[in-house]
Amino acid sequence: MTIPWEILVVSADSESRHALTTILNREGVDPICTSTISDCREIMAKRNVGLVFCDGRLRDGNYRDLLFARRSLRSKARVVVTSPDPDWNEYLDAMRLGAFDVIAAPCRPTDVARMVIQARRDERNRLG
Repeated sequence: MTIPWEILVVSADSESRHALTTILNREGVDPICTSTISDCREIMAKRNVGLVFCDGRLRDGNYRDLLFARRSLRSKARVVVTSPDPDWNEYLDAMRLGAFDVIAAPCRPTDVARMVIQARRDERNRLG
């Protein structure tokens, strides 16, 4: 039996956070939302977070800071970086640092659904 995990949305922009939350709600998910790396770090330390959607830039850092925090917490959470202008260099940097994927913002419902499905499949495979 697997322990259900939660999805975290980290965005400094309230409109982006609301839009992504709306998409996730349509997928049957009620995500945890925050706007800072420090809050995200605290949540990841206390909760079973399996998937994180993170803006490329936040008030107190960026996706790199989140990926380093995840590593220091030894979290298995998959981090999806959302960026209004993802370019190849940003994609490569994020993936090299351990991101699960990089998707364009504003997020399309199909991209979000695909990330949730892939993360759940990845978790099942990890647990055997």
